[in-house]
Amino acid sequence: MSYKLHLCLSLHLNEPCVLFFFQKKSNTSEAQEKCIVRLVLYHVCVNLPVMLVSYPTFRFMGLRSSLPLPHWSVIISQIIFYFILEDFVFYWGHRTLHTKWLYKHVHSIHHEYATPFGLTSEYAHPAEILFLGFATVVGPALTGPHLFTLWLWMILRVLETVEAHSGYHFPWSPSNFLPLYGGADFHDYHHRVLYTKSGNYASTFVYMDWLFGTDKGYRKLKAVEEVEGKNY
Repeated sequence: MSYKLHLCLSLHLNEPCVLFFFQKKSNTSEAQEKCIVRLVLYHVCVNLPVMLVSYPTFRFMGLRSSLPLPHWSVIISQIIFYFILEDFVFYWGHRTLHTKWLYKHVHSIHHEYATPFGLTSEYAHPAEILFLGFATVVGPALTGPHLFTLWLWMILRVLETVEAHSGYHFPWSPSNFLPLYGGADFHDYHHRVLYTKSGNYASTFVYMDWLFGTDKGYRKLKAVEEVEGKNY
């Protein structure tokens, strides 16, 4: 069921309105088809086996599915913890993938799309899927949550990564309301710039890039755009 939930979210959260599309270039239909075919293969050959193998570990760590559900405060506190931990682990893992050898042999596959769209969020080398996927599962593995909390975390995580790769900026995008939230524009910059200078490595929030100065190029660009906008 967890696998089906993940698969359905990944494939169906990609029907947004063109009105909010901000990328200057679009991918060809052939490029999109290539992404879809490889994504289906990844889900069947990588994600499904990993979920089957990891289930006993989650059960051992305390995962349960029986009623009653945890108190809402427990669910919220665990989700917040997962986001913070995932951002920290993902940042360093992603930054490591931008070293010369790992980028050339592993991470460059994900960067085949300079103008990403929602489905490219999981378009990557199998080794990268396992490597960065650890950031998503380490929190639940440590805390042994209720299955409802795990599913909620999966939903929020897929929503976030699809939105970040979508090329769309909606009026209801979290980046409009959460000051530290990255969003689509933040991650789109990461795909547009040369891998040695891209920065913006964090998955959800921007504080890790700010702390370690890996968002300087992006902030400089935003400052220039703001000045040009005022002078227009």
